[in-house]
Amino acid sequence: MTDKHEYRQYGEVRENAPRPEGLPVENRPRERLFREGRQALSDRELLSILLNTGIRGKNVFSLAGEILEKLDRCKGIPSVKDLMGIGGLGQTKACAIVAMLEFGRRRFEQGEIKVQGPEDIYALVRHYADRKQERFISVSLNGAHEVLAVRVVTVGLVNRTIVHPREVFSDPLQDRASAISVAHNHPSGRLKPSGEDNDITWRLKKAADILGLNFLDHIIFSGDGYFSYSQEGLLKSGGASLIEDP
Repeated sequence: MTDKHEYRQYGEVRENAPRPEGLPVENRPRERLFREGRQALSDRELLSILLNTGIRGKNVFSLAGEILEKLDRCKGIPSVKDLMGIGGLGQTKACAIVAMLEFGRRRFEQGEIKVQGPEDIYALVRHYADRKQERFISVSLNGAHEVLAVRVVTVGLVNRTIVHPREVFSDPLQDRASAISVAHNHPSGRLKPSGEDNDITWRLKKAADILGLNFLDHIIFSGDGYFSYSQEGLLKSGGASLIEDP
């Protein structure tokens, strides 16, 4: 992670996504959802089921990937017009996506989720593990450590993201949070923290202390597991500086 302004603009990089009809029937998202359950599918696969079809020049997997990039950069649910800014995405599909997001928010508000350890934070953010760029995520919690909100703070490059304490704490303060945890994915799959990871962890810990927030943890994660600063005892005074930079 770095403070240099090296944001990669939305839409600049796209993955070559296979067409669902090119997959064996048993490996298509709808069939896998029926057979294996919702937890087995990635965000892109779940969204592709909702979209059902692609648009001219974009198959449904490619379109789902672009929409996810947009959603990851939004603070909250985007408007229909915002989604229609994605090239070729029409009003009907944009309305369906916004309606789905709002329905899910109303029915399954995150306030009932209580964080008792790093495994609970990992469960909240693990679905970001397949992103090809780092996502730095904040989790706002109340005094009982119930989840108030989970947000992507910044989107970075393939091997680093850009984050500043004012960006991390802006929304939790508006949430009137009492505690905060942060997390970011390592697209490489390697979970060992870097020197930059240690630096930002300690900066955020000190900033949280000044603001009167309980800084619970910083999780580094991939699809296969996570590293927890709290679990490793590295949030004690000076602890974050004790890990050697790889």
